[in-house]
Amino acid sequence: MAKKHDTGFQSSAGLMRYFDTEDDKGLKISPKLVIGFAIVLTVVVLVANAFFPL
Repeated sequence: MAKKHDTGFQSSAGLMRYFDTEDDKGLKISPKLVIGFAIVLTVVVLVANAFFPL
C-alpha cells in the first residue's frame, strides 16, 4: 500500500497567515446589532404574511 503523507500543517499554514492579519478598513458591526436586525426582519416578515397571505 502507498504511504500517505500528512500535509495538514502545510496546507493550513496559508489560512493561518490569512486570518492573522487585521483588516481595520472594513465595516465593524456589533453582534447585538446583527441579532436585533434578524429579529426585526423576522417580525416584519411574519406581520406581512399575516396581512398579505399568499
